[in-house]
Amino acid sequence: MPTPFPGMNPYLEHPALWPDVHNRLITAIADTLTPKVAPHYYIGLERRTFILKPDDVVFIGRPDVAVVARKPALQPATLPLAETGILEVELPMNNEVSENFLEVREVSTGKLVTILELLSPANKLHGEGREQYLRKRGNVLRSFTNLVEVDLLRAGEPMPLVDEAVKSNYRILVSRGWQRPKAQLYPFNLRQPIPVFSLPLLRKEESPEVDLGEILRALYDRARFDLRLDYTQPPVPPLSDEDATWAEQLLAQ
Repeated sequence: MPTPFPGMNPYLEHPALWPDVHNRLITAIADTLTPKVAPHYYIGLERRTFILKPDDVVFIGRPDVAVVARKPALQPATLPLAETGILEVELPMNNEVSENFLEVREVSTGKLVTILELLSPANKLHGEGREQYLRKRGNVLRSFTNLVEVDLLRAGEPMPLVDEAVKSNYRILVSRGWQRPKAQLYPFNLRQPIPVFSLPLLRKEESPEVDLGEILRALYDRARFDLRLDYTQPPVPPLSDEDATWAEQLLAQ
């Protein structure tokens, strides 16, 4: 069954499913773009890792990583004395979360030309992960490397802009190194198709178009995400009342 939504499918944002969607989609983007930029450029699939501490306030993303609320520590005076014998205890464990992003490099020199990021809960919602990502983002924006930032998550605050003039469910940011601080923002909402954008390469080079909506639709069919989605239940995170009514009518068709 093809995806019933004209653009982003909100059911794919579920925390238990998104890591799989993220990794498959970033790979599908690379596979689609590689023949468009070859032979002068190649696309590398790179990975970063976040180490999440067990006392982090909230993390949404991996189904095997618990959502933890910080509790006040017990004072030693209130703890009962232990009974003698063998006790079963638990040890604090750090959780490792990895995610992929793309690097476009020039074949002849190996020069990093463009970074394409697909935001995840780890770098958008999680405090430490967001800070780490924003530091990297700042370093890229201070260089001549192009940045493409794709945000297909409704949850959390969007990545900062100088003038936050528009609110939207989703957005794509294209920042060309030679045009900064100016950049192109493609905002779109649940009921709209995902806009086609251009992948910046070196200055004066032709920028290939990226039809992210078509890439996602093909991936949805190929991965059979329909078998893993329950359209009788509301999506996570929930929709606004107006969008929920619209989605119900769409799914009823």
